[in-house]
Amino acid sequence: MAGGSKAGRALVFAAVAVAPVPAFAQDEARDFCADRPGLGTPACTLDPGRLQVELGLGDWTRAGDAAERSRAFVSGDLLLRLGIDPASELQFGWTAYGRTRVRDRLTGALARDSGTGDILLAFRHNLLNPDGSGASIAVQPFVTLPTGGSAIGAGDWGAGVLLPFGFAVTDAASLSFTLAAEAAAGADRDGGHAAFGGIAGIGIDLSDSVSGSLELGVTRDDDPAGKSTQWLSGLSFGWQPGTDWQIDAGANLGLNRPADDIEVYFGISRRF
Repeated sequence: MAGGSKAGRALVFAAVAVAPVPAFAQDEARDFCADRPGLGTPACTLDPGRLQVELGLGDWTRAGDAAERSRAFVSGDLLLRLGIDPASELQFGWTAYGRTRVRDRLTGALARDSGTGDILLAFRHNLLNPDGSGASIAVQPFVTLPTGGSAIGAGDWGAGVLLPFGFAVTDAASLSFTLAAEAAAGADRDGGHAAFGGIAGIGIDLSDSVSGSLELGVTRDDDPAGKSTQWLSGLSFGWQPGTDWQIDAGANLGLNRPADDIEVYFGISRRF
């Protein structure tokens, strides 16, 4: 993918993001609630008929073990969310570009690859307080289609379910949790296996427009190529210049050997 075309799409998205929304579309809108940033998934759903575009502009990851060291960069990580009734929404996700770089520690050989990612289709149904206020809980089944290349695509079908829930502790602080179970594609890009885990986080409103969250996550991956348990911590921030859009940034840190060493990312979300 040419750098100019990616830059062009980023400029178009930025222009759309700052464009005004007609007053009638904002009158009864719920509080803005985005899937990004962070490790977990919110329980909120969009108002019926509302569309939300969430775009990861840049995501850099470093990982390594005794055998190899890897770097990955992803741009254009897109999530479209559409409210279809007062408590439900549909989601479509796709990653436009990813680049990987892997160096063999023993031989020094370097392998590079790039390409697009897989497609995500999901349905979120909220069971309590779809605006995310107070105590809120939802269920989200999803499926991933193996449309991506070898660089960042899984290579096979995947499916699973998320159970996000949370509750307010004070007017400015909340606790959130996400439980996950998945039939995930294996490292050999053929066949599936079980993966499951959970994420817990605390979110704090630092001001009327700035929020932050601190999270801890664990995932058990029963890949036949090598079973592992990964521990991650995450710190993220969101800034809302207006009621219908947000700019975010965050970092995740691996807490044990199987987890990626570090991930740094930033993006933008816009509601229409």
